[in-house]
Amino acid sequence: MNRLTMNKRNPVVLYLAIIAGTGLLAFGIKCIFDPVGLVTGGFTGIAILLKKVTDFFYEGGIPLWFANLALNIPFFLIALKIKGKRFIWRTGCATVLLSVWLYAIPELDFAAGDYILAAVFGGVLVGTAMGIILWADATTGGTEMVALLLQGWLKHYSVAQIMQVLDGLIVIVGMYVFGLRPSMYAIVAIFISSKVMDTILEGMKFSKAAYIITDSYEQIAKQIMEELERGVTGLEAHGMYSGDKKCVLYCVVSKKEIVRLKELVHQNDKNAFVVVGDVREVLGEGFIVP
Repeated sequence: MNRLTMNKRNPVVLYLAIIAGTGLLAFGIKCIFDPVGLVTGGFTGIAILLKKVTDFFYEGGIPLWFANLALNIPFFLIALKIKGKRFIWRTGCATVLLSVWLYAIPELDFAAGDYILAAVFGGVLVGTAMGIILWADATTGGTEMVALLLQGWLKHYSVAQIMQVLDGLIVIVGMYVFGLRPSMYAIVAIFISSKVMDTILEGMKFSKAAYIITDSYEQIAKQIMEELERGVTGLEAHGMYSGDKKCVLYCVVSKKEIVRLKELVHQNDKNAFVVVGDVREVLGEGFIVP
């Protein structure tokens, strides 16, 4: 676990993160996605659609902040009755803060009509914002709240699956309102934001795990511990083809150390069988200390 995770129990840090995250999210929506018509799902996507559609009736259309708040209120009241105050408190704060930021931030066309810039930079910005908000154990309501409520009746489907359907429908409507081109870029923005969000939540310090099957396991383990200063675990195994008992070495190293580890194995046993895989997060001495 990293230092951010260690601070998750500190309410001051949590709410500062929510304030910062909702501010970044509001900027991305109002100053990047909205001016070029990128509808990326969620209630903010519906808010962008409503603003565009109602612009035919009066100049400017329904403000984003008002639409976001108005759409969320009925679902929060339902969730309050079903789930209770404790469940929606932090998410309620995040939703209100997002609307406040949408109201306070001036209308700017940051991408200046450049769809590529809007999709890439907006996707990174929104993904970062959502990662911060989710890290703080909050959401901004929207389709996630609706999906959570619907899951009570649609028990065969996960919240994520229901959200994908709801957000997909919003993107399809956006295609009819803004056209095919903005919707295609919106899909790119969704993909980028999801990857950035996952990176923030899961961390960027990826490592490598190696399984080493060799007859020279004692010598190789000793060199790994002495030269790389990494721990090695010996796992008892049984070769199904040869029928011989084997000792499989298991070791986790950093990405830059995996090259040296393979060299050590090859120097000691050219016939060694090595399997290398990615490790998303490692807790413990030499890596991230919980």
